[in-house]
Amino acid sequence: MDWILLGLLFLHVMGAIVAFGPTFAFPLFGPMGGREPQHLNFALRLQERIASRIVFPLAIFQGVTGLLLVWRLGFDLLTRGWLLLAIALYITALANSIIVLTPTILKLIEATKAPPPPPEPGAPPRMGPPPHIAALARRGRMAGMLNALLVVVIVFLMVTKPF
Repeated sequence: MDWILLGLLFLHVMGAIVAFGPTFAFPLFGPMGGREPQHLNFALRLQERIASRIVFPLAIFQGVTGLLLVWRLGFDLLTRGWLLLAIALYITALANSIIVLTPTILKLIEATKAPPPPPEPGAPPRMGPPPHIAALARRGRMAGMLNALLVVVIVFLMVTKPF
């Protein structure tokens, strides 16, 4: 029995569960914060902290353990299309996180530090978030959904090895 291979496989699977599991709860934070605007900034800071301290470091760990598994198994990457595609999708998800998601959440945190100003006297109460916050939230939501889809496809490829 190859204990090193089993150890790497355990670390890779466990890392995936711990890294990406919390991200499937992130879509709950925004709507809850929207219903309770006084807590929105906290929800955003919590999401950013989970992403920066758990998700992103363990996502990098996934790449390392994945490469070690490829090396240990002696895979020829050029003959495993499913693995090449999974690696490309993984790199795409990391890039999306670095280029879109992280800056967006940081801008949202900054934009929600203080409550919005009250409406002008005689003006109707505001409905929904200010336009700049709504635009940032849409951008973050779309990028987050892309990453969720990428994770699901990567898991599908890893499990089924279709080609």
